[in-house]
Amino acid sequence: MDRNIRTVDDVLKLLDGLFAPDADRWTADGATWWDGFYTDRSKPVPFFVAKPDENLASYVDRGLITPGRALDLGCGPGRNALHLAALGFQVDAVDLSPTAITWAEERAREAGADIRFHCGDAFALAGTELTGPYDLIYDSGCFHHLPPHRRISYRALLDGALAPGGHLGLTCFASGAMGSELPDAAFYRESGLGGGLAYTPEALRWIFSDLEEVEIRRMRDELPESSHYGVPFLWAALFRRGV
Repeated sequence: MDRNIRTVDDVLKLLDGLFAPDADRWTADGATWWDGFYTDRSKPVPFFVAKPDENLASYVDRGLITPGRALDLGCGPGRNALHLAALGFQVDAVDLSPTAITWAEERAREAGADIRFHCGDAFALAGTELTGPYDLIYDSGCFHHLPPHRRISYRALLDGALAPGGHLGLTCFASGAMGSELPDAAFYRESGLGGGLAYTPEALRWIFSDLEEVEIRRMRDELPESSHYGVPFLWAALFRRGV
């Protein structure tokens, strides 16, 4: 007889199990799926390029964020972490995939960048290896791969790691352009995430309603010769924590 549910974390892990094998994309076992994704570096994956997100570059150029401590969630091959380090940020970067971290570390060595890379589940590492407070937490494409119940973990990470006056920047699938638009409850009936969840600006404002909205807009479409990465099917959102 299984009667092991005692804490919120027990409930979250139980719900994770409903999404196998999709759970490989955000749980500690996610290295299996993402390692396969990152193994072939020659694949024509747009965000394999060594360019920062156009919105992230814009935040700095417009003075919306200034150098401090930064955490790059789901850093992949490290393109945004490298940009932040070049601007004078002290950067921690985390990803589930050892293959992605190895690639990011190679890029950092080539650039002479001092970045602390961490391999593992950001929710499990928060407060241990990922010790805040951070002036910026940046997420380029991690949030939309989380099932609805893991927003609780995401918000808990922000509560514990984002400094007063600090910023959350994220890009995620935009409703009407990319990702599944099923209601939250439907994902538990389907036992899958449909490749990722689409969000409306209203949903983002509600989920992060304890933060001040700085801006929510579509990411600009950047040409291949641009020095920045940008695709029009993502929201680019910036929020600020109160002091």
